[in-house]
Amino acid sequence: MRPVQGTYPPFLETYISKAIEDNIFAALKANTQLLEAFLKSIPRDKGDYAYAPGKWTIKQLILHISDAERIFSYRALRFGRGDAQQVLPFEENDYAKNSNADKRTLASVIEELLAVRKATTLLFESFSEETLSLKGNTKMGEVSVNTIGFAICGHAAHHVGVAKERYL
Repeated sequence: MRPVQGTYPPFLETYISKAIEDNIFAALKANTQLLEAFLKSIPRDKGDYAYAPGKWTIKQLILHISDAERIFSYRALRFGRGDAQQVLPFEENDYAKNSNADKRTLASVIEELLAVRKATTLLFESFSEETLSLKGNTKMGEVSVNTIGFAICGHAAHHVGVAKERYL
C-alpha cells in the first residue's frame, strides 16, 4: 500500500511523491525500468563529467544512488526484523568524496547499482505485508519498512531527473 502523507517524516515527501505506483512491488519494478533506461542512455565518455565545479560527476551520482539504497535497505532490514532502534544518518558528500569514483569505470558503477537494486528487490519481495508495516526510528522520525521502499524508488527517480536535466 502507498504510504499516506503525515505517517512519515516530512523530508521523505520529496522522494515518496516521485514513486507514483500504489504498492512497493510495482514501484520497484517501474523504478528499476526507469533506472535501466537512464543508465543505458549515458554516453560512455560522460562518466567523469560534472555540470559545474564542485558538483558530483555522473559516476559519483550513480554511486550515491547505490550508497543511499544500501543504507535505506539496511534500515528496512533492521526494522523488518523487529529492530526499531534509531538508525544513524549519513553524510552523502563524504560518501561521494570517498567513493573512488574517479578510479572506476562507468560500466563498473552501473553494474554495481544494478546489483544493489537486484538485492533491494529481493529483500522487499521477502517481506510479508505484516513486515512491510513494521516501523523503526530515524533521526527525523518514525518510518515503516514499506515507506522506506517508496523512498528508495523516489530517491533514485529524483537523481535520474537531476541527471537528465543537468548532466545529459
